[in-house]
Amino acid sequence: MIDVLIIGAGMAGLTAAIYARRANKSVVILEEKTYGGQILSTFTVGNWPGDPDVSGPDLMKKIYHHANNLGAEIRYEKVIAVRDFEDYKEVETDEGVVSARAVIIATGAIDRPLGLPREAEFFGRGISYCGTCDGALYAGRDVIVVGGGNSAFYNALYLADVCSKVYIVHRRDEFRADAMLVDKVRAKGNVEFVMSSWPVEILGDEKIEGLVVEGVDGVRREILASGIFVAVGKEPATEAFRGFVKMDEAGYIIAGEECMTSRDGVFVAGDCRTKCMKQLITAAADGAVAGNAAAAYAGKTLAAACVDE
Repeated sequence: MIDVLIIGAGMAGLTAAIYARRANKSVVILEEKTYGGQILSTFTVGNWPGDPDVSGPDLMKKIYHHANNLGAEIRYEKVIAVRDFEDYKEVETDEGVVSARAVIIATGAIDRPLGLPREAEFFGRGISYCGTCDGALYAGRDVIVVGGGNSAFYNALYLADVCSKVYIVHRRDEFRADAMLVDKVRAKGNVEFVMSSWPVEILGDEKIEGLVVEGVDGVRREILASGIFVAVGKEPATEAFRGFVKMDEAGYIIAGEECMTSRDGVFVAGDCRTKCMKQLITAAADGAVAGNAAAAYAGKTLAAACVDE
């Protein structure tokens, strides 16, 4: 019987593992793909305290080794369902069944698509959700970034250095991204802002040739480009837990700062939790809280979960 089972090996899950292992509890992390989570696609994190130039992969490699060196075990399995029994939880995966005294859901979020016809057809063939992953494929060519938050501007900042021109299409008349980040992109000489506009049609047959956008005035414009980078927000990766714990209408698991879900012994951490700020640092904070609380629950000392050091 495992003490603490963590679903997801991103920032929240790995931090939770560190805290649960420091409490001397056995820890297993289940991860469908690879450790690291969303931040793996970020070339420079920029807002990690004390190390503003660290890359996402480098940061997560350090945190992975920290958890691993403490004795946390990572298994690469897809979680299908979680069931609640009186004294333990049973987690079904594509490899079998795992039992644990406490469970932490730290599955994060996934990229939200534009919802346009043929978008899925062009994924990996002109449509991407990661500028640092695929930007080099469009070196010297024109590309489009759709979105107005930090993710969109991190993509644009990277793409501006490798592409001929970058168009940023945003549905509002102002950006949600950090002002410092917007200023950095604005300083690039090859970036054009297309404001108060949204995508309505993908251009191209065998390959991406551009995007049709429509403005608030109803006027449509064709933007010719070889690639489209989508950064219009995230959706919680919580489908496997629907009906097991309470969620809001968008699918985020309902929990406060104590990270306790509606199900006794089940905790949640990171971007799949209801909260107003979804950042790397808040995912780490959630992981610390959930890891400590789950360890206390596994030891039946939940009252001791709140500590100040």
